[in-house]
Amino acid sequence: MYRTIVVHIDGSPDQASRLHAAARLSNDFGAHLVGSAPTGISWPAFVLLAGTAGVPVPDPESDFQRLRDAARARLDAFRSEAANLGVQSIEARVADDEARYALLLQSRYADLVVLSQERDGPAEHGLAPRVRHLPEFLALRGARPVLVVPAQYDKSPIPDVAVVGWDGSMQALRAIGAALPLLQRAGNVKLALVNPDQLSELHGEEPGADMALYLARQGVRVEVVCLRSASTAGAALMALAADSGAGLIVTGAFGHSRYREWVLGGVTRELLERAPVPLLLAH
Repeated sequence: MYRTIVVHIDGSPDQASRLHAAARLSNDFGAHLVGSAPTGISWPAFVLLAGTAGVPVPDPESDFQRLRDAARARLDAFRSEAANLGVQSIEARVADDEARYALLLQSRYADLVVLSQERDGPAEHGLAPRVRHLPEFLALRGARPVLVVPAQYDKSPIPDVAVVGWDGSMQALRAIGAALPLLQRAGNVKLALVNPDQLSELHGEEPGADMALYLARQGVRVEVVCLRSASTAGAALMALAADSGAGLIVTGAFGHSRYREWVLGGVTRELLERAPVPLLLAH
């Protein structure tokens, strides 16, 4: 069960769709909803930058307080909106840090983190700084699953129908475990294997059969779908989601260490950028 859900509050135009998704899940599971509004910078870092930027800052404490006041204003609006959406248990937190580190810390004490698909372009005036690659940072470095909500999410049930990418990997296994509360509520779960013959050593004699049996024992209404496709695995999963009217895609987040930085696999990157429905990732 999801008992605590964290949603990123930055006041951006995409916040409405992710808040609707977070509120829907909070209501479905009776979960406590935490709105996290990072200021974008910590107080020590602000003082350091103010002293080295080459521009005199008469009152850095006052300027930093304005960042905190703006975050509190966003949280006031969040409380009101969440209450209007029927959420019963609401908490608002200001975090004096960059968004990725603030949410990474907060995610340790939650069951799910709700974010938006990344959009290009600068942040709107008066809003929190836009953070690049936030969903993948939290999915790959965090201990909890991440639900990435597209801007066009329209308050539909999550998931009703779900598409689960299964390739036998540990990442996919963790994603399925993290999504289990949602999959148990789904009317139908399509366990999708893309070109399983290429990974026969991970699937056994009947690809998908063992995982489907495991899910069925967990009370999941599941069917195995083997996709033979010349396109990418991400494109195949999105096409299946569109054809089946799915409200959720579940997949492992793939990355590898290179020069001490995380580099995403192609499937994860494609789904993060283009998934038309909420995407649950775990690594």
